[in-house]
Amino acid sequence: MAHDLIDSTEMYLRTVLELEEEGIPALRARLSERLGLSAPSISEGVARLASHGLLHLGEDRTVQLTERGREWATHVMRKHRLAERLLADVIGLDPAYIHEEACRWEHVISDRVADKLADLLGHPTTSPYGNPIPGADGGDGDRDTSEVAATPLADVGGGQVRLHSISESLQGDADVIHVLYEHGMQAGEVVTVSRDGDGVALRLDEHRVLLPVEAARLVYVVPA
Repeated sequence: MAHDLIDSTEMYLRTVLELEEEGIPALRARLSERLGLSAPSISEGVARLASHGLLHLGEDRTVQLTERGREWATHVMRKHRLAERLLADVIGLDPAYIHEEACRWEHVISDRVADKLADLLGHPTTSPYGNPIPGADGGDGDRDTSEVAATPLADVGGGQVRLHSISESLQGDADVIHVLYEHGMQAGEVVTVSRDGDGVALRLDEHRVLLPVEAARLVYVVPA
């Protein structure tokens, strides 16, 4: 039971952090969507973590990390994304399943093992999906503010862009991830974007992928 509570706590904290990364207000409704839990369950969970000094509600009703909560969330996110790199770079797991496996590993990797993983992997700065690894280069994992801010693909009307990162939320959609990676569309690649009905089309060489707008909102791009 204690392990279940720890896992639940870490999922809440990591989800608040990932919403912050993506510039999405961490409302309880957003937590409900990402964690797949009912509104009453989310309210109960947030209240529980608030009572432990890990979260609090801001004046705008967003769920915010306390200093202690942010430290814990950052440690969990670091382990999650290092696990993703291990699964991708060493084990060679299908990208469609890396996120799912890393969600399990993040709860059992100790800080000392995470440090060894970073050494083994050559201190990567991003996950296989382009998201920053907290602690890389001594930082906290936030996006580099000196770079052009990443934009949701759904907001791009057309032209060439560079794929920057894929939301943690979309990484759990094995079908979408499989299609993107099958056609070589991963972080760092330059693709041509066009609108196609209610979807967004991506072209890379002779490959073409059509994403529904809901998925395109969770893919982030920067100018090519």
